[in-house]
Amino acid sequence: MENEKYSVEAENNSADPLENIKEVESQDLNLDNFSSDNENIVLVWAKKFGLLVFEVLKVVLISLAIILPVRMFLIQPFYVEGASMEPNFYDKEYLIIDEISYRFDQPERGEVIVFRNPKNTKQYYIKRVIGLPGETIEIHSGDVFINGQQISEPYVKDLSSQSFPELTLADDEYFVLGDNRQVSQDSRYFKALNEKYIIGKVWFRGWPIDRIATFNPPSY
Repeated sequence: MENEKYSVEAENNSADPLENIKEVESQDLNLDNFSSDNENIVLVWAKKFGLLVFEVLKVVLISLAIILPVRMFLIQPFYVEGASMEPNFYDKEYLIIDEISYRFDQPERGEVIVFRNPKNTKQYYIKRVIGLPGETIEIHSGDVFINGQQISEPYVKDLSSQSFPELTLADDEYFVLGDNRQVSQDSRYFKALNEKYIIGKVWFRGWPIDRIATFNPPSY
């Protein structure tokens, strides 16, 4: 009897779970049980995320469209290296270079410019324009003469006793000197500077904070 009872209970127990499983499966496969509200929430958040990504990309692209041309063709940052322009520009000072002005005008005497070293175009120099195209330059014991007339240079603190023979500049050439004449490698070293090497003129000093300034050429 016990065996019969066990078998009956086993049969009853084995039948009930199958019916339950089928019932659960049928309920799970019934799409009517899904809530349209859940779908709407997912769609709303997906749209919001997509709009956020789109807005971020738009801002980035607009910023690049504005910044890259300015950075490449209008202004460029440079750091001063060395002591060749002391006491007016010191090592590690941060400068902004105006690259656009010389597309319309020629460099003026007294302007401080950045250019590629004609003897090594991977190297950049910062110097002051002294001689202009067509002029004749000569240096006697540190004194600069242009077309036979000595010029005043209040921006130079320590003159060099070095002399330089007479040189007449071509129509596309400039004569540049460092303000610290005793240590500067300039046109006394590489002679006339062709305008094709000029990058731009120093417009703004942004660092250090206590030396922030804009620059204009001195009067001669």
